[in-house]
Amino acid sequence: MKEEKNLPQKNSGRRNFLKLGLLAGGATIAGVGLNAIAGNNKPEGEKVKVLTTDGKLVEVDSNSIVDVHHSCGMNSVSNEEARKGIPGKKFVMVLDLSRCKNARKCVSACQKMHYLPEDKYWLKVIRMQESEKTAPYWMPKPCFHCDHPPCVKVCPVDATFKREDGIVLIDNERCVGCRFCMAACPYSARSFNWDEPEMPIDIAKREYSPETSLPRKKGTVEKCDFCPDMLRDGQLPDCVTACPNGVFYFGNIYEDAVTNGDETVKFSTLLKDKAGYRYLEDLGTQPSVYYLPPASRLFPFEELKSETESESKE
Repeated sequence: MKEEKNLPQKNSGRRNFLKLGLLAGGATIAGVGLNAIAGNNKPEGEKVKVLTTDGKLVEVDSNSIVDVHHSCGMNSVSNEEARKGIPGKKFVMVLDLSRCKNARKCVSACQKMHYLPEDKYWLKVIRMQESEKTAPYWMPKPCFHCDHPPCVKVCPVDATFKREDGIVLIDNERCVGCRFCMAACPYSARSFNWDEPEMPIDIAKREYSPETSLPRKKGTVEKCDFCPDMLRDGQLPDCVTACPNGVFYFGNIYEDAVTNGDETVKFSTLLKDKAGYRYLEDLGTQPSVYYLPPASRLFPFEELKSETESESKE
């Protein structure tokens, strides 16, 4: 096992690699063609690995790669396209609890991505313990993007909707702030925007899109959205690439492949070999988020230094 101090450097390379990700299919989920490489006169930088269109793994200089870094709020699809989703995709997330040490890089990345204040969380990392005699562990908890979402059924104005690609979104131009969806959600994945959001002027003046959840609006409900605008651009959600320990796997269930950036694996094999499960399975909501149990942990459990380090405990 690598020393923890080396993990951020490894993650940096992973982020550079995933700037080119196309979420294509199978083992090439983070693939890229050689047409993304352009020559320049910059000094040599970090070596990164990319996949060519014919499936060959090559090593190139990071400075010679065209930077296609995502800019949240730049999504330009129509409202109709945003409500329909990305054709041929059914997105799924797997969280490996044996790797989570509550580094909270995923939380801060989500907050930065969506211009959330420090005290507002769309992604929570909660302390879990089955009983007083069992060991506690950390559990990231996003929205579960259920196949049978109770929140969609109770919304009186069709503001909350489920797309063909499995993602559940909120159209805050339709949301009337009744909060029926918050009461219906069994995972407490939603929050209400009581105050006027603080955002950069250029973001606040952009046309609203359900895919970016921006600009944020006072008096409406908000939640984790799986970053569908990034997925449309062929990139992984920021929570996946920000995690230094590879906790988050993400992919397309139709291709039976998920990746955490460092490794791409078969979704079905991962669940089978590591006893994957879904949180509160008996509710019948059929979440699109799966968990791998906290066995053979990479890190010892450490209690919070203060209550402010975690939004909640369960």
